Amino acid sequence: MDLFNYFRSTSSYRVRIALALKQLEYQYVPVNLLKGEQREEHFLALNPQGRVPALRIDSGELLVQSPAIIEYLEEVYPQPALLPSDPVQRAQARAVASLIGCDIHPLHNVSVLNQLRGLGHDEQQVNAWIAHWISQGLAAVEQLIGDSGFCFGEEPGLADVYLIPQLYAAERFGISLGDYPRIGRVAALAQEHAAFVVAHPARQPDAPAA
Repeated sequence: MDLFNYFRSTSSYRVRIALALKQLEYQYVPVNLLKGEQREEHFLALNPQGRVPALRIDSGELLVQSPAIIEYLEEVYPQPALLPSDPVQRAQARAVASLIGCDIHPLHNVSVLNQLRGLGHDEQQVNAWIAHWISQGLAAVEQLIGDSGFCFGEEPGLADVYLIPQLYAAERFGISLGDYPRIGRVAALAQEHAAFVVAHPARQPDAPAA
C-alpha cells in the first residue's frame, strides 16, 4: 500500500496510527501541503479534492478521506480490532471519533483559517477561533471517555486514533490539557505505545530536522 500524506496533517496522522496498530506495512509518499503539492495536476488526478491522506491499496485502487480509509482497514484487517464487539460501545467510540473528526478538526483546518484571514481577521482573532473550538470539543470528549486505560478500555481503539492527533494540534496551537485529566491519561499511555510513537509527526520522513 502507498500512503499519500503530510507529516503534520492530523487526518494523515490518524491513518498512520491505524496502520501501525494493525501492523500493516506501507510506502510513505509525502505530499508537501506548504509547497502546494496537493494542488498539482498529478495529485489532483489521484484525489480531485486535493487533500491528504489518500491510500492506494494493493489492488491499485485509491481510497480518500480518513474515516473511509480507517473503516476499510477495520473491515479488511479486523484484528486487532479498533472497535469493541458490543453495539452500544461501538457507537460510543464512533461518537468520540466523529466529534473530533467532524466538529473539532475541520474548524482549524488550514483552508478554514486561510479563509478567515482572507475575510480580514487578524492572527489574534484566528488564534482565538482555534482555541475556542478545540477547547470546547475537548471538554466534551473529556466527559465521554472512560476513567481508566485508553478512551474505552485497556487497549487503544478508534477513539484514540482520532484523539491523539487532535492533541498534537492542540499542542501546536498552545492549548493546555490541564483541564482534561482523562484526556491527559490517554495521552500519557499513547506516549508509551509503539504504534503511536512510530506514527508521530516528528518521526515521519518529511518532518523537518529538529
